[in-house]
Amino acid sequence: MTSHFVPATPFGRRRLTSWRRWSLWALLGVLVVGLLVTLVYLASRYEASQAQSAVERDVADALSDIRSALTRNVQTLQALQAGQFNREEWQQEANKLLRDNREWVRIEWRSPQLAVLSAADTPYRPPVFARFERDNSLPEVQQACTTARHISSPAYARSHFVPQADGTGLELLELCLPEVSGGRVTGYLVATYSLGELLASRIGPQLGRSQEISFTEADGTRLAMHGLARRGSRVFTAQQLLDLPGSTMVLRMDSWRANPDVFPNVLTALVTVMSIALVTVLFMLGHDTRRRLRVEQDLADALAFRKAMEDSLVTGLRARDLEGRTTYVNPAFCQMVGFSQDELLGLEAPAPYWPPERAEEYRRRQQVRLTGGNRPPREGFESVFMRKDGTRIPVLIIEAPLINAHGLQTGWMSAVLDISEQRRVEELSRASQERLQATARLATVGEMASLLSHELNQPLAAISSYATGSINLLAESPAHSDDLQLALKRIAQQAERAGRVIKSVHDFVRRRDQAREPVAPALLVDAILPLVNLQARKLGVRVESRVPEDLPRVLCDRTMVEQVLLNLARNAMQAMDEARVAQPSLLLQARIAGTSEIGKRWLEFSVADVGPGIPEEVKTQLFTPFFTTKAEGMGLGLSLCRTVVEQHGGYLVFEPNLPQGTIFRFTLPAQPAFPART
Repeated sequence: MTSHFVPATPFGRRRLTSWRRWSLWALLGVLVVGLLVTLVYLASRYEASQAQSAVERDVADALSDIRSALTRNVQTLQALQAGQFNREEWQQEANKLLRDNREWVRIEWRSPQLAVLSAADTPYRPPVFARFERDNSLPEVQQACTTARHISSPAYARSHFVPQADGTGLELLELCLPEVSGGRVTGYLVATYSLGELLASRIGPQLGRSQEISFTEADGTRLAMHGLARRGSRVFTAQQLLDLPGSTMVLRMDSWRANPDVFPNVLTALVTVMSIALVTVLFMLGHDTRRRLRVEQDLADALAFRKAMEDSLVTGLRARDLEGRTTYVNPAFCQMVGFSQDELLGLEAPAPYWPPERAEEYRRRQQVRLTGGNRPPREGFESVFMRKDGTRIPVLIIEAPLINAHGLQTGWMSAVLDISEQRRVEELSRASQERLQATARLATVGEMASLLSHELNQPLAAISSYATGSINLLAESPAHSDDLQLALKRIAQQAERAGRVIKSVHDFVRRRDQAREPVAPALLVDAILPLVNLQARKLGVRVESRVPEDLPRVLCDRTMVEQVLLNLARNAMQAMDEARVAQPSLLLQARIAGTSEIGKRWLEFSVADVGPGIPEEVKTQLFTPFFTTKAEGMGLGLSLCRTVVEQHGGYLVFEPNLPQGTIFRFTLPAQPAFPART
């Protein structure tokens, strides 16, 4: 059983697919190359066979021409032999034949004993036997004539070589024709052929220009040759046997050709070009296929990415065509309305998630939207959908035109947000805000009550003191009417003061702008001095005020500032009393603090005592509401003083009064020297 390993991972599968693809391409390349090599080889073989056939055909034709020429020559010589000529006439006829046939170099009329009766040499060259005697070739003549006598017909002898005077030589062939009369040989006619001239004169000139033709022996020894020099490196050889009576030679033809071209003929070149074009087209198709596969892979990745993104979205997506049919919804939208994709896709109005009571409104809005009469706002609009179970959900819809790849609108794309949670949070926030406001109002009421109790404590204490003094005066007899009148006047002033305190505290709690008026600093100090002196006399404190007359007026809520000064003064006196200072003293001052960068002037008020000072652990919490070091204190005095000063735009600080005591300073805005233009 054979098992194949299949990579399980995507990378392994891609590598196997790539290996198979490249293997197929390699096999295709090998096949194409093999086809081309085979085609070129077969074409070359075909060309070689054609060339060889042509050479064989040429040598056969040449042999036929030579045979025909030799036959005609024999007939011509027989005609000469048959003529009744004397020696001179024979000589003339022989010379004529020699002029007409260049292949003959000599014609002889010999006796039966082979003695030369008459002879004629070719006029085209010097006598070939001039250097070497004719007798040197007599054996060949005898051989030819002996053969001719025996067969009673023309016969040839073996060729023989005769050197020439110019250093060259000729391969000669003897032809002997017996002259028979009454059955008896009466003489011989001998014609000597030049094999070279025989080839040159009897072979077509076209063969000699492109081929080399030669007579050879049976063993390949070359006898005579005709033709041009060798050209090319390939030779095609054909041989034909020239069998003559008494002699046998081989006619050999060598055809020299150049090396075959890579493309021997047009067909081969055409097939090669078509094969290369086919491979190129296949390569381009393969490249296009790989690019298409890569694009398809990228598209698949993009679709997978979009699918994952759509599945992870909590925003519902809905697409509708221009007829109002739903063409796409994502899982978030289905989860939002409770319907599946199959229940929503392809549906026209009314959609199943439209509340019935608002379906007509939605239909008109969709009709207007589809006709292009109303473009939705970019920030979206709120609407109400209905879940499959009938519950309503508030949604925020953001719509945009759906444009295809050609720039044409094919519908509308909507992003739907479920804002029910947002509405619930807003409702909770609104309820919390209302509760906070109610709590704030309760706190304000408590603060108002605390402030009233704190601020009214002082005028009520003064009224009580003045009332006690009045009772004491009435108990005396006679009563001091002036003192009694002054006490009642003070009671009336303090009662009026208590009323102003209630009004000021009420305005303060309501955070309304207090009625501010320009007040001379001396009047503020003088207003509190009776109460301060009353308590100072009781505690034995020496009170001193330093307020120049030329100070500008301050813009302030007079009652509240007087309360600040009175509070600081009483705190100072109580501190010195608790510390049992031997010579307690209190100094109230007012002076110009300076001018701000915008030209606003400020006045500084200070209250200085010679008490024990403020401990370090108390300094950090001195202005903290409800923080106090007194057993019966409420811890609101200094906190309210700083609040009043800061509401006027100033500040309240404290510092040691060297060598002993503490100084509280606060600033108030001065009245402008020139009223502002309106």
